Amino acid sequence: MSIEVLNESGEALDVDHLVGLSRFVLDRMRVHPLAELCIKAVDTETMTELNEKWMEGEGPTDVLAFPMDELRPGLVNEDPEEGILGDLMLCPSIAEKQAVTAGHSTDAELELLTVHGILHLLGYDHAEPEEHAEMFGLQDELLAAWRSR
Repeated sequence: MSIEVLNESGEALDVDHLVGLSRFVLDRMRVHPLAELCIKAVDTETMTELNEKWMEGEGPTDVLAFPMDELRPGLVNEDPEEGILGDLMLCPSIAEKQAVTAGHSTDAELELLTVHGILHLLGYDHAEPEEHAEMFGLQDELLAAWRSR
């Protein structure tokens, strides 16, 4: 599995930790072992530009997911597909602010955002109440499993 983490944020970032978490999530989701994922940590200005250009949002956001080959998690009787999962953009400075509000560490917030973003790359969404329940339930399960290993 090819997982690349680029830190262009100007903030301290534990790249190895994010690679390990991503590999754990992709394994649990039965994503093909040759799938590729790129995570890029960016500053607030870059995240604002990306959010406004690609998501029609205003201002910076915490995480953006740009799927590539529309890979989906492998199911019990199906083989996962090989390909490029996509790009995940994280904004550590936004994560830090959200962590304070949530009452946990910036690392915990970055873990949450990484899992959240990977689920988006795998086709999960949270626009509808049923989708929200499924995605956030899975996100919580994956984080709990990661933290209890």
